[in-house]
Amino acid sequence: MIDAAFWTTAGAIAVLLVLSGFFSGSETALTAASRGKLRSNADKGDKGAARALTITEDSERLIGSVLLGNNLVNILATSLATALFTRAFGESGVAMATLVMTLLVLIFAEVLPKTYAITNAEKAAGIASAPISVIVTLFAPIVGAVRLLVRGVLRIFGVKADPDSNILAVRDEIAGAIQLGHSEGVVEKEDRDRILGALDLGDRAVEEIMLHRSEIEMIDASLPVMDILSHVLDSKHTRLPLFRDEPENIVGVLHAKDLLRAMHRMLGDGRIDPEELQAFDIMTVAMEPYFIPETTSLDDQMRKFLARHTHFALVVDEYGSLQGLITLEDILEEIVGEITDEFDTDDEDDFVADEDGSVTVDGGMTIRDLNRAMDWSLPDDEANTIAGLVIHEAQMIPAAGQVFSFHGFRFEVTAREENRVSELRISRL
Repeated sequence: MIDAAFWTTAGAIAVLLVLSGFFSGSETALTAASRGKLRSNADKGDKGAARALTITEDSERLIGSVLLGNNLVNILATSLATALFTRAFGESGVAMATLVMTLLVLIFAEVLPKTYAITNAEKAAGIASAPISVIVTLFAPIVGAVRLLVRGVLRIFGVKADPDSNILAVRDEIAGAIQLGHSEGVVEKEDRDRILGALDLGDRAVEEIMLHRSEIEMIDASLPVMDILSHVLDSKHTRLPLFRDEPENIVGVLHAKDLLRAMHRMLGDGRIDPEELQAFDIMTVAMEPYFIPETTSLDDQMRKFLARHTHFALVVDEYGSLQGLITLEDILEEIVGEITDEFDTDDEDDFVADEDGSVTVDGGMTIRDLNRAMDWSLPDDEANTIAGLVIHEAQMIPAAGQVFSFHGFRFEVTAREENRVSELRISRL
């Protein structure tokens, strides 16, 4: 029987469906909206974006309030529809109400609003933020009680709920988005490497990229000044550590310009007397050595370099023993890739790509550099260099000619110098 009560109930159901659609769309918009874009819009004066940022800070309370409101209107709408159809069609009205409400809720309260919200997430979040903030405030006591109950139940099963843990995943989110963009062809490989390199600086220590002590070019401070000058002129480096008695005893760092300035001052009268050279103390132009622990992160060390207005440091271990050296250029290369100048030669390349798809690499090449160059994903958790990875996996120092297969690659040791694996050939299995 169609009367005023029928139309009133039908109108109430329609209103409740609209409210259900609003809650569903708001939930999707506020959870799918990029906080970076919302922050950008808020900085431009968008009050809706600013409100959306505020209410999404406590995602657990937001979701609880929206779900509470959505379930209330859905259950109420279903109850009214059941009463309406039962009155009109008798016992079969229950089945009809279930079918009709399922279709209406699915189409108009779920799919339609959520599709719009996903398509226009930031805009929809800004629009919905005002009424949702009121609802969050009204439902706060109920949601708080429900939150305590839920956490209590989860704790019984050994699950700890920490909504703030997502804050720590922002960097992983950015890295994942960059990787996805590269796989879809939107982000170039070079751009991906630069961004990921900058993001990784805080997780990497100077010991991972430093020049090992065995490869450091040093000068004995006790040598005659002309011999030191010859060493400086023959070197491709402008800064050279000075040692006394033994290489471990670093007493200073000599800059080529400082030495040349001193030589120029001696030439003030047009000549340099042997007595002047013999009396010259190289330590008067040497800089004080700057030592850093090997566990210092690259991010911290870059800041220290900038603060000290220097970019050369000697790396020591926990016992104070020299382990290597690192420069600001080494850290920058982790972001922008290899930096070469007129003193770098092709002979210094760490790897050579062969025609058969394999690569011949120097054993001292870092795993990270090889991954970046070849777009591979060899693990660098247990070792920093390719030789270190092979030694770790083989649990021995392999001889030339030995072949190993792991992580989906074939590693052939092509050269070994004493206890050092100096060259390998790597190819995909």
